[in-house]
Amino acid sequence: MLYIVATPIGNLSDVSERMINTLKEVDFVLAEDTRVTRKLFERFDIKTALITYHHYTDDKKSDEIIQMLQNGKHLALVTDSGTPGVADPVGKLIERIKQKRIEVEIIPIPGPSALCAAVSVSGFYMNRFSFLGFPPAKRKRDKFFKEFSSYDHPIVFYESPYRILKTLNDILNHHPEAEVVVCRELTKIHEKIYRGKISEVINEIEKDKIKGEFTVIFKM
Repeated sequence: MLYIVATPIGNLSDVSERMINTLKEVDFVLAEDTRVTRKLFERFDIKTALITYHHYTDDKKSDEIIQMLQNGKHLALVTDSGTPGVADPVGKLIERIKQKRIEVEIIPIPGPSALCAAVSVSGFYMNRFSFLGFPPAKRKRDKFFKEFSSYDHPIVFYESPYRILKTLNDILNHHPEAEVVVCRELTKIHEKIYRGKISEVINEIEKDKIKGEFTVIFKM
């Protein structure tokens, strides 16, 4: 049995009883970065053994993990934060299981998600939206932002603190009348939400200390 477990995106008080119990009861936890997951384990006295599993894990190790599942082991998979499967490597393991046509019960343990948190406070009508992960760092970047005009509903994407201003300025160049909601450090001490025309939001962010991950919602 494989559990896909959501973990806090910042505030550790956002854990659920089901999440903690699952992580305590499985045989092993697959973690994107064991150093990050250990902090969570220490807080809630979770002593389950950790196995590293991330985007660069090769097929050989994935197959060893699948063999553990076939042998009756119960595993949980977590990422550094948030809900696995949203812009992170969980899909790779599930796809490998499907390719091998192996019967493994896969169970989601829902919880925190920067995507859902941002959507819930956006103020836009979000009955339909597109999530685009992270913008390209280099290649096809211009095309990525140009295509925003082809959407008739809001767009949500993630961005790092190192590229947030560059990304917002790229949007300004292509869509100067756009409205955005930019969420910084959701659930953390320095959480802040910026709203308004793209030029106004850029001016606000430039005045602040740029720190942490960002979730951006774009609307024409």
